[in-house]
Amino acid sequence: MPDLRPDPDALLAQVQAEEAEAQRGALKIFFGYVAGVGKTYTMLETARQAASEGREVVLGYIEPHARPATQALVEGFEQLPLKEIDYRGVILKDFDVDAALARHPDLLLVDELAHTNAVGCRHEKRWQDIEELLAAGINVWTTLNVQHIESLNDVIGQITGVIVRESVPDQVFDSADDLELVDITPEELLERLKAGKIYLPDQAQRAILSFFQKGNLAALRELSLRQAARRIHTDVESARREKSAVRPWATADRLLVCVGPSPTTARVIRTAKRMAAALDAPWLAVSVDLTGASPNSPAKRQIAQHFRLAERLGAETFTLAGQNVTGTLLDYARSRNVTKILIGKTNQPRWKRLVFGTVVDEVLEQSGEIDVYVIHGEEEKRDPSPARTSRKQVDKRPYFGAALTISLTGAVAYGLRFLGVADTEANSAMLFLAGVAWAAYQFGRGPAILASVLAVLAFDFGFVPPYYTFAVADAQYLLTFLVMLAIGLVISTLTSRLRAQVESTRERERHTSALYELGKQLGSLYGDLFLAAAAGAKIEEMLGGEVAIYLPRPSGSSPEVAYGRESSIARHAVSLPVAQWVMDHDQIAGAGTNTLPSAVGLFLPLMGSQKTHGAIGIRVAETQRLLEPEMRRLIEACANQLALALERDHLAIDAANSRVQAEAEQVRSSLLSSVSHDLKTPLAAIAGASSSLLENASFDETTRRQLLETVAEEAARLNRLLENILQMSKLDAGAATPSKQWHVLEEIVGSALRRTQRELKEHVVHVRLPADLPLVFVDGLLLEQVFVNLLENAAKYTPPGTMVTIGAAVDGKTLRASVSDNGPGLPAGAEERIFDKFFRATPTVDGGRGSGLGLAICRAIAKAHGGDIHASHRPGGGAEFILRLPAPKDAPQVALD
Repeated sequence: MPDLRPDPDALLAQVQAEEAEAQRGALKIFFGYVAGVGKTYTMLETARQAASEGREVVLGYIEPHARPATQALVEGFEQLPLKEIDYRGVILKDFDVDAALARHPDLLLVDELAHTNAVGCRHEKRWQDIEELLAAGINVWTTLNVQHIESLNDVIGQITGVIVRESVPDQVFDSADDLELVDITPEELLERLKAGKIYLPDQAQRAILSFFQKGNLAALRELSLRQAARRIHTDVESARREKSAVRPWATADRLLVCVGPSPTTARVIRTAKRMAAALDAPWLAVSVDLTGASPNSPAKRQIAQHFRLAERLGAETFTLAGQNVTGTLLDYARSRNVTKILIGKTNQPRWKRLVFGTVVDEVLEQSGEIDVYVIHGEEEKRDPSPARTSRKQVDKRPYFGAALTISLTGAVAYGLRFLGVADTEANSAMLFLAGVAWAAYQFGRGPAILASVLAVLAFDFGFVPPYYTFAVADAQYLLTFLVMLAIGLVISTLTSRLRAQVESTRERERHTSALYELGKQLGSLYGDLFLAAAAGAKIEEMLGGEVAIYLPRPSGSSPEVAYGRESSIARHAVSLPVAQWVMDHDQIAGAGTNTLPSAVGLFLPLMGSQKTHGAIGIRVAETQRLLEPEMRRLIEACANQLALALERDHLAIDAANSRVQAEAEQVRSSLLSSVSHDLKTPLAAIAGASSSLLENASFDETTRRQLLETVAEEAARLNRLLENILQMSKLDAGAATPSKQWHVLEEIVGSALRRTQRELKEHVVHVRLPADLPLVFVDGLLLEQVFVNLLENAAKYTPPGTMVTIGAAVDGKTLRASVSDNGPGLPAGAEERIFDKFFRATPTVDGGRGSGLGLAICRAIAKAHGGDIHASHRPGGGAEFILRLPAPKDAPQVALD
């Protein structure tokens, strides 16, 4: 009898899931196929009924459709205040998730699940707001149209010609606790649209001519009904799990085909395909791999061929491991809610069926509520070709080994009996059974059967009276021989099966280890060529064959060989077209398949989650071995790992490019905001002074000179700003390469002081440069710009009368130059940020703001010279900027006057 008890692990997982769900709010979606079907109206109407039953209902956000019937249902409900957001001078109103969390009602209505929030909200999408509400234990009702489901985005675009920008992840839709379908016919919807119940007349007419065409509405309605039906099926499966039901619920048909090596299986598969098409039902093709079967046996290869047929016809294929075909098959069928099983039956002699039984009879007896269809087939016909009729050469060495094992066992048993240690028939029989077990483990099932027969004969010949003859004096020994032979056969079967299981485990462990090593290698590499090389070498090592990996060219032309250029696969003329076909159609092709079988290898697509990244060609000595289920899964796993690694690499590149573009956009925005203000101030001063001079010619000489000085000063200020911008652009682009020569630091500092004497006229400047300071190997103009920027910075951000000190010293292999002041100092925590472009910590002394480029230029120039610059607080107050540059040992000595 089949075991119908529930799985304890499944029960534990169910209890844990229920505990997690108990702390989470419930989500209900009112689902429709287009705007205007009545989702919001139905939600409000249902909420009014819930409120009448005593439930606390609060409106978080209801889309203002300006529909009188909908607005009438809103009245009487408590509504949360909307969040007001100032966006570019426009006040936007949107759902306030913080107000909802603070109010924490039992039931909150939030319209438009796919809505994109206004800039400034905590989350970008409204479904993210709702996820936060659910996590806080608030029950939420919302609305959604089918075109907003993310996986249907491209399908909707093909049907309607409109790309929907707002979408909801499928996981959000699937995780809803309840789904209510709101549906009306397209004809009724169009009538409502024409009557102005959905949009204004002008908008309604445009909608009828575009998105709301009758064909589009019919297609959208079908998609919504299918999504609702799929969701209902998911609810049925959940109900089965909650009740721990092991018997199938026939709410929808699902077929299962039993796949075996029999030629009848092909007919069963084709019959299942026709039945599944007639019932519009999914179907599975399942084989049970009995432990102990050889992986290279003809039966395994025949099963692999049947699996390929089932896959071509649209079935899901699975190989199950187990010790019993019937039990394993029925357990899997009940777990997948299978309603119909199709199994083949070939003609067999009656005595054989009565003695050994059949899988068909066992399935019929134990199937329970599952319908079983037995498809009759013919007996297997032998191929009369010479290749088929020629007997396969059998390796005789294991059989000789089994015979030798029994001979040695007999000798040991005879010696022990001669010594009187084991002088009974029972002890001798145990030794022979031990020899049979050893032969089974060491040589396999066939030699073990031979060992069982030889053990019985040897025991009869040498250990049962009359000795040294096969005659039996006492008939009771016949029963002993039969039991001994039966036990020997059972031991040989179990031991050989254990041996095969160990070999299978070792093989799977080797495959798992190889896949782990492949994943580890791919995870540490970047670049298409490096990934292809690592994967190709590892797959060649695993399979013992040749590998060629094809990747698409950036130009979009035929793919290029990224690995295995010298392999026979890449050199074959057919390989490139086969690889292109595989990449275009995302299907397996090549040798051993029905698609492009003239290829020298088997080709698989490298399919990622977003697109196909290439193709891989594999060639081994026995091509059919690649199509065996175990090998096929291994190859597909390797291809999937390589595809995911390539996709990860491409996504990393895209992310880096996006980050660069975002940073460039941020720099552009910062530049515009900074330059617009900094350009406006001097231009306004120049325009005011110049217009005054033009409009009023009666100014005295003093006034005219002051106005002209204002023009000159503001023009110089504007010129410095533009120079800073150009200098920063050159440094960022790497175009400002230092032209290094030997310079006297005192001369560079003096030139910088002359350029900034107007800015520093109200400051006290001290220069403390040692007389023995060596020459510096720098770009004099760039280093002068560093001191100019530092001095201008000190003049801008310190009050008049502040002391500015310039110093320098050699510290080992480093030249240390500093510009310090005793002013107000730097803001706390801004010591490093002030070197960022466009960062301005505090207003200048005159109330203005700098460009935010001067210190960034200083650091860029310092790094271009192999040095750096840092800022710190002086112990006595003020700020200190320290520039460190390499100090060459071979600096020439120059005597200064």
